Amino acid sequence: MDDLIDPQSQARIITQALPHMQHYDDEIIVVKYGGHAMGDEAKARSFARDMVMLEQVGINPIVVHGGGPQISAMLEKLGIKSSFAAGHRITDAATVEVVEMVLAGSLNKQIVGYINDAGGKAIGLCGKDGNMVRAVKATRTVVDPGSQIEKVVDLGFVGEPESVDTTVLDTIVRRELIPVLAPVCTSHKGETYNVNADTFAGAIAGAMKAKRLLLLTDVPGVLDKNKELIKELSIEECRALMKDGTITGGMIPKIETCIYAIERGVEAVVILDGKVANAVLLELFTEHGSGTLIKR
Repeated sequence: MDDLIDPQSQARIITQALPHMQHYDDEIIVVKYGGHAMGDEAKARSFARDMVMLEQVGINPIVVHGGGPQISAMLEKLGIKSSFAAGHRITDAATVEVVEMVLAGSLNKQIVGYINDAGGKAIGLCGKDGNMVRAVKATRTVVDPGSQIEKVVDLGFVGEPESVDTTVLDTIVRRELIPVLAPVCTSHKGETYNVNADTFAGAIAGAMKAKRLLLLTDVPGVLDKNKELIKELSIEECRALMKDGTITGGMIPKIETCIYAIERGVEAVVILDGKVANAVLLELFTEHGSGTLIKR
């Protein structure tokens, strides 16, 4: 496709992108890469090339990946039934073994392989490595439809970040290595916990004081009540939109992650469509961006 662009156009594109590259020079960008976006090999390899490009122009990307669809497929293959509550997979002892096998094993190494094939130097890790992220058991409540009474749901081995030790990441970043992180963590008691990838990415971005946290999803960003993309929001506006019902469902925990990360030092968070080709480059290196920018 690049062969169809004349040299002058190529030069103009590079010139327009240069100020944006300088803005992010030597900064840390945390990219949460979703399970649905990873299902297509061509798109996965395109994402890998984008990560390599970030590193080659002087930016320090950290990739955090999910893998819900891949976990579901493996559970079905093994004949393990899976159920959900309060938007989370109920993770028993058998399920958490599969979660770790898929996230910290095959899927993590697949992403590492794609980045290395694209000319980068990726290293695959999970929250357990170097006690990077310690987790505690997550608790959620749901409302019983009949009685309208709230009840606590036991999600099993589903965790939330309690603390982040950046020692390992501090050693890796700025050394031409791209960390690829799976959200599998351990508790102080040595238990294995599956942590939501968005939440994990927010904790990493906050601890690393990232310039940007990019949440790649399967929607264009935050939509208003007319289903139109909202280009920019403040924390206060996010809270108001959640209160009036504009932001609902699965977007609520994403927005909560955005607020969490910003309050811990991330300059801004962007929710964008990971299915769009070169979505990360469009967001970072063009005036228009490609999603919803959330900042303080």
